[in-house]
Amino acid sequence: MPPSLRPFAFATAGEILFGRGRATEAPERIGRLGAHVLLVHGRRRQRAAWLIHALEAAGREVTEIAATGEPDIEMLTAALATARRARPDVVIGLGGGAAIDLAKAVAGLAPAPGDPLDHLEVVGKGAPLTAEPLPLVAIPTTAGTGAEVTRNAVIGMPDHRRKVSLRDRRLLPAVAIIDPALTDGTPPAVTLASGLDALTQVIEPWISSRANALTDALVAPAIPAGIGALTRLMRGEDAGARDTLAWVSLCGGLALANAGLGAVHGFAGVLGGRTGAAHGAICGRLLPFVLAMNERIMRDDPARGRIREIRSTIAAALAVDPDAALPALADWSRRHGLPSLRDMGHHAVDDAALAQAALAASSMKANPVMPGLADLMDVLAAERAAG
Repeated sequence: MPPSLRPFAFATAGEILFGRGRATEAPERIGRLGAHVLLVHGRRRQRAAWLIHALEAAGREVTEIAATGEPDIEMLTAALATARRARPDVVIGLGGGAAIDLAKAVAGLAPAPGDPLDHLEVVGKGAPLTAEPLPLVAIPTTAGTGAEVTRNAVIGMPDHRRKVSLRDRRLLPAVAIIDPALTDGTPPAVTLASGLDALTQVIEPWISSRANALTDALVAPAIPAGIGALTRLMRGEDAGARDTLAWVSLCGGLALANAGLGAVHGFAGVLGGRTGAAHGAICGRLLPFVLAMNERIMRDDPARGRIREIRSTIAAALAVDPDAALPALADWSRRHGLPSLRDMGHHAVDDAALAQAALAASSMKANPVMPGLADLMDVLAAERAAG
């Protein structure tokens, strides 16, 4: 791993508001950016009703788009048509990562003509945006993706059976408002999957080949905080743990946007496109097996010590020996309802194609060492053997 004080750059949202009650400031912040608002919310409109009412009471015109699932190219195309007809001044993403990703993509692509494929990575040209994006306000209602402070939007491509990114530094929101109260009462299954996603997104930047002093400062304390908060939430609703997990998710978003991710996300983009399974569930299921692979193939790399630290952190949270920490994490997650890859729709016959596609994924480039095809096949075999 490069020295932690190597040169680096750091980019994030224009303004970050964090804490319980900060969502009440959203209407005023949005009002500064324009009178006509395009609001992208999740499947359940009632969760956005408070903001719609507040904006309309303030005299704002609101056009709504519902993200009914993780966005794919068809959903994006329809949303762009709505946005181009409405000609909004500002775009709001209120919801989980799906709603925020769709909002980011619309904000980036609506101002300019052309096909989204011109700008999508892997399956498209990956060209830079040709016009300045609309200002974006991101308000997450789950704690997991950190999408409120990242510069990419993930879009499913069913015909290609994978998920790819629209990526541009200008997609960083003008304002990110993280109010943990909006995550209160999230169902346990969603809390588990999104929380494991948050944990993965502070662990992968910690061992990333692109880690730097600032991302280290964010994620080093967030790893134990994340596993502690998640284990508390699996025992029951806990406002303090919700606050902590929202903070961990934010730290992960800040870090991954500036230090990259790794093999877990290399797999996840392909698996999500092939199976339609929830991104956080895929990441959570693969995390312990990918960590074990990295530890094995890193040999004398100094970052191997960071994985030993992760083992110790997990061991303390789960009350097991550090040598048993990674299998214990997989078992703990399974006992709390996290499905296996087979349950998500992946089968052994597809392992080789999955591993080959994952090897070419953009996230794989920041893995602490580049794995070989056999290493990735071993991950899938270990996951299957764990049951």
